[in-house]
Amino acid sequence: MNHYGELLRNNATLRRLSVIQLICYFGAWFSHMAIYTLLISLDAPVWALSTAAAFTFLPSMLLAPFSGAIIDKVNTKKFMLFLTAIEIFTVFWLMFIHSLDALWLLLVLILIRMGTGSIYFQTEMSLLPKLLSDDDLKTANEIHSVIWSTSYALGMAVAGFYIYYFGTTSAFIADMLLYCIGFYMLLGLDIPSLASKHALHVKTMIWSGFTYLRTHPKIIHIIFLHASIGFSAYDALIALLADHTYKHILSISLVMGAINAARALSQILGQLALSRYINPQTLFYLFIAQGVSIMVWGMLQYDFYLSFIGISLCGLFTTTLWSYTYTLLQYETDEAFYGRVIAYNDMVFMGACTFVSFAIGALFDFGISLWQITCGLGAVFFLFGFYWKWIQKL
Repeated sequence: MNHYGELLRNNATLRRLSVIQLICYFGAWFSHMAIYTLLISLDAPVWALSTAAAFTFLPSMLLAPFSGAIIDKVNTKKFMLFLTAIEIFTVFWLMFIHSLDALWLLLVLILIRMGTGSIYFQTEMSLLPKLLSDDDLKTANEIHSVIWSTSYALGMAVAGFYIYYFGTTSAFIADMLLYCIGFYMLLGLDIPSLASKHALHVKTMIWSGFTYLRTHPKIIHIIFLHASIGFSAYDALIALLADHTYKHILSISLVMGAINAARALSQILGQLALSRYINPQTLFYLFIAQGVSIMVWGMLQYDFYLSFIGISLCGLFTTTLWSYTYTLLQYETDEAFYGRVIAYNDMVFMGACTFVSFAIGALFDFGISLWQITCGLGAVFFLFGFYWKWIQKL
């Protein structure tokens, strides 16, 4: 924990970027929760819930081939300000959706919002290797995981109560105001640009990025390894649990808020406890532990209160797996290709998340119970554990 504080104290740019992350992520979970609460309150069909979850991830997959080349070509600060402004604009329009007649507009706004958000994230993660040494880079990735989990825990918990008392429109307003604060803080930040003075044409950069991956197969395998964390994209699963299994216990927003807050709190604790032990040798065991914990959660879902034991176990390993596999990718990538490789990585990762979100809805409609779907997600991590064993031999 001390090394996190030391790095933030000694690096003013990373410190301000981290504060902006915390504020904006916290706000984003208000809209995230409000969208699901709104859909369920409007009696949206299962396909609408799973599509909304999938559209959270789909833009990154579609935009990655272009966004990576753009990141390596444009002024970084101006680009990040532009992306933040678009996010504010899309949240503003969410306030005017009050019926399923506007479902198409909701899905379009989700696509735009998450597309710009994913490019912002790719830009920031491409910037970190330029600001930090290899040792500090691993710590910065862990800090990012802790910030994400902290904002997730607080955002989901607070948003659940906030929406219960003040409604979804008020939650969208809160998100927009928090992003405005983030925009203001970003204005005063001095950051180096990722743009090269001798940058090639975007089309040429895209092609050279794919060529680089083809000549570095280990990077491709690490990208697929990192994508395994996408099988912990439980958003649609938690929404269905709230709507079908636990709706008689608490309101939908409170159920989703409580489950997600417990999950995120354990993610924070897991990152803090496990970061010192994670290395290439122990990574295999973390994949196995992640798989077992997800299956335990599935078997405990029959009882709302017991399920908190399972979801808390799930969270212990997720952020550590995410941050360490991300660090492995950054270590293997040459500086000139950071933006493109990070973007391609997000394309595959978000593709996995999109697939999982659609699959959860489709399998549930097909008649498979939620606990069986959950156990199936857990089994996938066993396969990726042995996949890592194979990658180590390359």
